[in-house]
Amino acid sequence: MNRIQLSQLAVLAAVAEGRSFRKAASELGIAPSAVSHAVAALEASIGVRLLSRTTRSVAPTEEGRRLLEALSPALADIGQALEALAETRARAAGSLRITMPRLAAEHLIAPRLGGFLALYPEIELELVTNDIFEDIVEQGFDAGLRLGENIEADMIAVKVSGPWRGAVVGAPGYFADRSHPDHPRALTDHRCIRRRFSSGRIYRWEFEKEGRSLVIDVAGPLVLPEDRLILAAALDGAGLAYVFDARIGTEVAAGRLVRVLDDWCPPFPGFSIYYPSRRQMRPALRAFVDFFRFNG
Repeated sequence: MNRIQLSQLAVLAAVAEGRSFRKAASELGIAPSAVSHAVAALEASIGVRLLSRTTRSVAPTEEGRRLLEALSPALADIGQALEALAETRARAAGSLRITMPRLAAEHLIAPRLGGFLALYPEIELELVTNDIFEDIVEQGFDAGLRLGENIEADMIAVKVSGPWRGAVVGAPGYFADRSHPDHPRALTDHRCIRRRFSSGRIYRWEFEKEGRSLVIDVAGPLVLPEDRLILAAALDGAGLAYVFDARIGTEVAAGRLVRVLDDWCPPFPGFSIYYPSRRQMRPALRAFVDFFRFNG
């Protein structure tokens, strides 16, 4: 491979990502004809058609897709090395993409974003919230936030919170004609509000007491996708909810929710920032990790 082919491969990747010669030209700051020429020259030099072109769309051929998949990590490393070099100055700068559950974003990150951005005005931060355990390298994220127990062993993890607890709660009206469950297995006699994750999996309620763990596949007429909706439904008496206790402190103190099975809900490791250990750490990511690191 020569230097010309390297630049042609970068052009090919830009066209494939944007599905457009004009978009690639705009992104790269060159003429559309130069983009078309670079791709055609690359195809001619290796004797393989890499892009399928129609009057309305551009898409990689099967051979082009395989080539881009193989090249993606190398191109990402080159881009990251250039960006890291550009950031070798007093203040961290550049784009930063972090994935995390909405709960972590609301309770741990969003309340402190003003201070972070004031301290690092040259960082462009994007937060993406979902509950899917993504491959952050494959999906193009710099880092992620997840519960410590769910982070893969090949990642570097830095705590951003202390221990968290789960909580089973119901409205006083729900318990008007029902007894409080005294054991997780008694939940079979109750209407429980279930949660379905983005992956399609319905959460099975997890409990632990004196070293003994139980996982209960609860039942109920209501399935919701996130904690905020589940909490609202529980407040309205729709059934029992299993949520993080960080969400319910005010509601329990005001008597709008009643907590049950408290002795079966011990603390567990809280949230951590995680990122790949094999990559050089960019100044912008270092700034984010250091700012949100848990010091309790």
